[in-house]
Parts: sequence; structure tokens; C-alpha cells
Amino acid sequence: MRNSLTPLRKKLGGDPDYFRKVYNYTFDIAREEGQRSLGIETAREFWQLLLPYGLNGGALSHIKQDGDDFVIDGEEGWKREYETWWLEFLNDKNLKGVSKDTWNMFLDFIRTINSDFGNYNPEEAWPSTIDDFVEWARARLRVMA
Repeated sequence: MRNSLTPLRKKLGGDPDYFRKVYNYTFDIAREEGQRSLGIETAREFWQLLLPYGLNGGALSHIKQDGDDFVIDGEEGWKREYETWWLEFLNDKNLKGVSKDTWNMFLDFIRTINSDFGNYNPEEAWPSTIDDFVEWARARLRVMA
């Protein structure tokens, strides 16, 4: 088993499709039986566990749409500090849980958002929690400027 962990960690960090499979599966195995949402503390713990692998290994590299395809564009997107912001925001909002929709779409959000949140379109079908986070983060960026 020990010999298998290093290649699996590398694959998790570097393979966007594998990362998505593990990430999406995590929601189903982590939620309590009979619950439709994932408890906020559990979600926070799994985000803190999974996101660093994807961010450091490139599985969560910033992408943009090019026709019908998405391509890695090398532009600066989600920053490591935004993970802390996200967790602070969730704490401030006093959420009890995270829906499957929010969990799954958060992955797409962090892969497509620019570092200044300037390309965020609230008219798209993002969950309201992500809409609220973008407002919160933009306000924080204005204060920092």
C-alpha cells in the first residue's frame, strides 16, 4: 500500500479528470446516511485536504472556454489564499451544510475564475453560495487595494 500512495497522490494532484472523480465521489462517501447535504465541518475538512493537491499539482489549473472545449490558459486564477477566504466566508455565513450542487460546481468555479473575480457572471447558473462569496471576495479585494 505504501508504494501505491505516492503515485496516487501524484495522479490526484496532476490529473484533472482523476481529481474530479475523487472530488465528486468524496461528497457521496462523506455525507451522513440519509442526508442530502454534506455537513459544513466535513466539507471544510475535505476542501482543506483535497484542494492543496489539485492546486499544487496542476489538476486545478486555470482554464477558459475555447469554442466547445476548455483549455488551460496559464492565466492566474484561484489563489491559495482564496481557500482561506472561502472557509472564512462559510464560517461568517453560518451555513449548516453544503449541497451537492454547490460542492460539484465549486470545482468548476475555482478552475475558471480569474484572480480578481472579474470574469464572474452572476447570470450563469452558479449556486447562491458562490454568488455571495464572489460579492464578499470582491469587497475584500477593494479594501486591500
